[in-house]
Amino acid sequence: MKRFLSLPFYVKLACVLISILLLGYLAKIGDTILIPMILGLLFSLLLIPLSNFMERKLHFPRTLAGILSVILFFGALGYGLFLLASQLTLLKEDFPAFKEQIMDGAGKLQSWVSQQFGIQHKEQMEFINKTASKSVDSGTLFLGTALVSLSSLFILFVFTFLYTFFLLIYRGHIVKFLLFVNRVEDRLIVVDVVRQIQYVVKKYLIGLLIQMSLVSLLVFICLSLIGVKYSLLLALITGVFNVLPYVGIFSSMLIISILTFATSSLTHVVLVILALIIVHMIDSNFIVPKIVGSKVKVNSLFAMLSIIIGEMVWGISGMFLAIPILAIVKIVMDRIKELKPWGFLLGEEDSKDEVYKDLFETLNPIEKKIIENEAKE
Repeated sequence: MKRFLSLPFYVKLACVLISILLLGYLAKIGDTILIPMILGLLFSLLLIPLSNFMERKLHFPRTLAGILSVILFFGALGYGLFLLASQLTLLKEDFPAFKEQIMDGAGKLQSWVSQQFGIQHKEQMEFINKTASKSVDSGTLFLGTALVSLSSLFILFVFTFLYTFFLLIYRGHIVKFLLFVNRVEDRLIVVDVVRQIQYVVKKYLIGLLIQMSLVSLLVFICLSLIGVKYSLLLALITGVFNVLPYVGIFSSMLIISILTFATSSLTHVVLVILALIIVHMIDSNFIVPKIVGSKVKVNSLFAMLSIIIGEMVWGISGMFLAIPILAIVKIVMDRIKELKPWGFLLGEEDSKDEVYKDLFETLNPIEKKIIENEAKE
């Protein structure tokens, strides 16, 4: 470690980048194991207070408390998915109306294209028929991909359930291992890191649930006032998609606009888009900073980068896991002396932050003066 720290900065940076690339490659090829394990870790950290309550107040054995906590949590999660699925089944009743509305819109679009660009209906239909034939040829491949996705989702659910249970009942054993594997003088830091990770992850996940609920409620109220059909379903979709920072709201806006157009008028579509923009502004400026952002102090630049990298490595699951993983990495960096500058880089620019104060105290008077002048400018 000392030899590494004595190397020039650019050499250390190169080593860090190479290590990140290797970790990314290992994460890519090991996604089947790592994704449910990380989800299980996050869920187990969330369920520790419930398990502790059963063990201390109800005097349940740890195994019984763990399995009851996991069953209650996944039962609530399953009920939420069932509620969403039951709302989706209602769309079957209006499928003929969807088809008629979309066909009418397609006819108007064809007329507009013919008038503006001089492309006749016959040529447009030939292009549509060619595209449709290609879609039919690839239908078998799409069906196979869908079946594989469903089976993968089931495997992910089962493994996440098992990882959550085992990590919950062996949490004390794992903490003892972390203490034994570190030096005596570093064990207080290990305990602090473990407590901070538990606190931040628990508050972050609870904050996300509150954010989802508030956004769903606001969207439901707006859609109900506008008179959009399936307002509850569309509000739930928006709440779930909104968990994905930056991209979730635009994805839900596209889905809701299409469903609104299929069941209502273009005026309602415009009103829905305006309502979602207003809800997004309220969410970004009030809900996230007060409820979610205060728990995970990671700056927006690295949050966005982590989401992009997470999607590249693990797809949608990586987008969901990016922020919690980045927050855990920052907690560890903030408590290791040699890594504190990197933890400061990941965080917000706040002169009241403890990490900033610790780093600032290591500077000489001239360097402190330069930093203060830069802050004023």
